[in-house]
Parts: sequence; structure tokens; C-alpha cells
Amino acid sequence: QVQLVESGGGLVQAGGSLRLSCAASGRTFSSYAVGWFRQAPGKEREFVATISWSGGSTYYADSVKGRFTISRDNVKNTLYLQMNSLKPEDTAAYYCAASSGYLTDSRQATYNYWGQGTQVTVSS
Repeated sequence: QVQLVESGGGLVQAGGSLRLSCAASGRTFSSYAVGWFRQAPGKEREFVATISWSGGSTYYADSVKGRFTISRDNVKNTLYLQMNSLKPEDTAAYYCAASSGYLTDSRQATYNYWGQGTQVTVSS
């Protein structure tokens, strides 16, 4: 079992920055890959970024590449998403998720534990 709790969302102006955190508990944090996904109103949930068990490998959606950075601290059992140069189209509920494997993967079906989400709103 894995429990995930996101924090750090909020309202920010376009061009601004936010850092999301996801605190994990349960299964040993360093034994699985983790990722961030988001869902905007009226849209399907989509992949944002993923990081391998060690943090040595990352993968991003094209829409956030160069603006977002995913990282993890396996001592603090915490996943992060640094979001810079935010755009109104980044507005969504952001979810962290724990993978059933230890390598990066953008497929939602690979992730079997999910947090409750944190809202990010970017004003123009």
C-alpha cells in the first residue's frame, strides 16, 4: 500500500512559478517510480512528468518540457514538481501517482496509487 498527499497548489499569475510536493508513506519510497498527472475541467487526465526510483531518469510531456522539473527525495519520501513560466493552459488539478514498476512510464495504467490532487490556477 502507498499513501500520497499533494500540497503546494494555488493561484498564480501567468509567468509565475509554483512548487508542488507529494508526501508518500507505506511501501518503501525508493522502490518505485512516481509521476505527476493533471486534469483540467472537462478534459481527460493527462501525463505531466515521471521519475524513476533512483531519480536518475526523468521524462516529460512535450507541453511542459523546459518549464517543469520533477525531482524526488528518497530520504524525505517526497516527490516534487517545480513549475516555472506557468501558462493559463496549465490550470488543472495535479495528481501524484505511484507506479507498479521502478522505471519511468507515461501510461496511467502503470500507476496503481493516486493522491487526492491539488489545484493549480494560472490567471492571464
